[in-house]
Amino acid sequence: MFAEVSALLAPLAAAIGYSSYKARQFERTYPNIGELTDVGGYRMNAVHIERPENADLPALVFIHGASGNLLDQVVAFRAALEGRAEMLFVDRPGHGYSERGGPENAIPSGQADAIARLMEKRGIEKAIIVGHSFGGAITAAFGLRHPEKAAGLLFLAPATHPWPGGIDWYYHVATAPIVGWLFNHAIVVPLGLSRLERGTQNVFRPNPRPVDYIEKTGPSLVLRPGAFHNNAADFKRLLAYVKAHSPLYSQITAPTVIITGDSDEVVWEHLHSRGLARDISGSELITVRGVGHKPDYLATDVAIAAMEKISGKPRDLQAAARRAEERLAASREQTPATLSSPAPEALHGA
Repeated sequence: MFAEVSALLAPLAAAIGYSSYKARQFERTYPNIGELTDVGGYRMNAVHIERPENADLPALVFIHGASGNLLDQVVAFRAALEGRAEMLFVDRPGHGYSERGGPENAIPSGQADAIARLMEKRGIEKAIIVGHSFGGAITAAFGLRHPEKAAGLLFLAPATHPWPGGIDWYYHVATAPIVGWLFNHAIVVPLGLSRLERGTQNVFRPNPRPVDYIEKTGPSLVLRPGAFHNNAADFKRLLAYVKAHSPLYSQITAPTVIITGDSDEVVWEHLHSRGLARDISGSELITVRGVGHKPDYLATDVAIAAMEKISGKPRDLQAAARRAEERLAASREQTPATLSSPAPEALHGA
């Protein structure tokens, strides 16, 4: 009997040991470039760029999407905005290097509150809140719960409204008692690594993924057991949350711009982005043709023009979108190997 049990447990122990080793390796490859700040019993991680002397934009707070960390938005925006604004790139609670905090941080409202407290700790009174994908639900929650801190809201391919269907099976397994612990500690790393290449390509589809995207943004950090559990818990609660809270979006008063691609197969623009434009009075919807789920990378110039418009500068965002489409059309003649992510000056995201 002992031999039979040992034969069953040995592969499981080996898988757990391998996953633990790889998790440490992920952290060595993508060390924390931010700073941890206590926000009330737990610590939030963020990269804080102090307000430059000649800033021409309000403070900017960036919220990454699901399965991501602050590097995703650092790579997309930091270099392009350096010297123009104070910036705060946030690891959401339980993601990247931020601690999880209490159970309230498993829903967007709790994460919005955590970011508001972090802003206070870092001396940021008011900012344009920029949220990509899952970060869009948190941006909407921020606009509802902390209007006095929102100079404006910029949604990038946001996930904000109810959708038909459910979520992938592994999010249910990852949050199950006992079985979830074993899954997260033994199976997630090899399974996730086998899917990392295709998964990151799908996020950019139909556009080519920058060849250095994985190298610069550390998507493998989400495969660590705790981070994967937190990511799954976020996903499991999102649908019920947006069903309950999307009817409240009409109460949002901050200047709002929504930027989406018309080819987004991850978060459907006809449900989420158009829904936001319908619900938030005075908001502006910008649809960039031929772009999928990553307008933060593929239409960065349009996003920055939106920040400028929110801050009061005259900008024709529809014209900016058309110019982006022309640029992307021209770039399709390049091979994917010639495309790369923007390169911030200080580096070591779906």
